[in-house]
Amino acid sequence: MSAGAVPDEQAPQAPAAPHGIGRLRPVDVYEASLDGTPVLLRTHQGHAHPLPAETYLAEHVPGDSSLLTRCTGGTLDVGCGPGRLAAALTRRGVRSLGIDISLRAVALARAAGADALHGSIFDPLPQVGPWSTALLADGNLGIGGEPVTLLARLRTLLTSHGQVLVELDPPGSGAHQLTVRLEHADGAASVWFPWARVGVEAIDEVAVQAGLSVVERWSEAGRWFAALGARPLTAAQPRSRSCSSPLGVAPATTT
Repeated sequence: MSAGAVPDEQAPQAPAAPHGIGRLRPVDVYEASLDGTPVLLRTHQGHAHPLPAETYLAEHVPGDSSLLTRCTGGTLDVGCGPGRLAAALTRRGVRSLGIDISLRAVALARAAGADALHGSIFDPLPQVGPWSTALLADGNLGIGGEPVTLLARLRTLLTSHGQVLVELDPPGSGAHQLTVRLEHADGAASVWFPWARVGVEAIDEVAVQAGLSVVERWSEAGRWFAALGARPLTAAQPRSRSCSSPLGVAPATTT
């Protein structure tokens, strides 16, 4: 997860938070993690996991190289956070652009040497594409809670032979929609927002619905990835759409 995954909107039907908590913007809690504050990601069902800010802030994470070597041509790093991957691509001489809704993350990415843009992937982008590669690392396939919608949006930004490189959950994870929030250690929390998780074995149907197809799957350093190739768009296949549930699955009851 990066700030690209934490929109300002509150998810519908989320429970009211007691004692005034649960009113912060997710991006504000996320930015606190970049400055060293411990932050938890909590699901609607109560399961909590530490937000791995140290991963986002690292210069290199095991497994990154397998992504970087597959970035051919201009690369769009979606939810770039502090710019770990975008800056690494720049050092390799690969034209790249990171995009993130966190001003703090974008500032850190630029300081690391990346070209980074403040905004949402669903906003109009500068006319610097189309892109050969789009990156969704560190769980950013979950942005917005609807992977099909996100991938369909990226499909419109790719060249005819472009690819999306996605990081996925391990085999057996399935595909789930979640409602989550970010929490400070002192209990202050963000509003609830939609999120999604997709396992490596569940990406095929998601990809097809978005006008993509799985062309490669691999694992490195305990991480799982897939390369999704763009399929020709047809008149019956819209360039972008919304969907209530990727893979047609019900919202998850566990993580």
